[in-house]
Amino acid sequence: MTTGHPRRVKRPNFTFLAVQAAAILVGSLLLGIGVLGFVPGLTTDVSAMQWTASRSGASLFGVFRVSVLLNMFHILVGLCGLLVARSYARSRAYLLAAGALFLALWSYEFFLAHHHQIADGWLHFGFGVAMIVLALTLAGARVPTGAAGEPLPTEID
Repeated sequence: MTTGHPRRVKRPNFTFLAVQAAAILVGSLLLGIGVLGFVPGLTTDVSAMQWTASRSGASLFGVFRVSVLLNMFHILVGLCGLLVARSYARSRAYLLAAGALFLALWSYEFFLAHHHQIADGWLHFGFGVAMIVLALTLAGARVPTGAAGEPLPTEID
């Protein structure tokens, strides 16, 4: 008679920590926003889109003013998030640096820009704060865990 050992799921060779998953999520979201900024129907007055937002007449969902430069910025920052997500340290650095970049963009829009697009500014502020909070709060979770918070097994018994 053979006794069966309870089988544990073997973890794949790669695992994503929480900060890496956050980098993937934020990167995907920014990439999507950048691409949607070029889609007619979702972006109103696409024909009025200019290189910079101060001159552009196009707006995403009729609320957020978009321009070619701003859409490309969102796409580039989003792609960076997806590319660095394979490393814990790079994911955390990405969230901190891109968060600071979005806060700098918000402060420029809020204090220095002559056009005051309130929705754009608060969207950039929200992204910046959220990214920095994710980088700081998820940084301590360096052990991959299951749904109940237990450490995942490393091999089959």
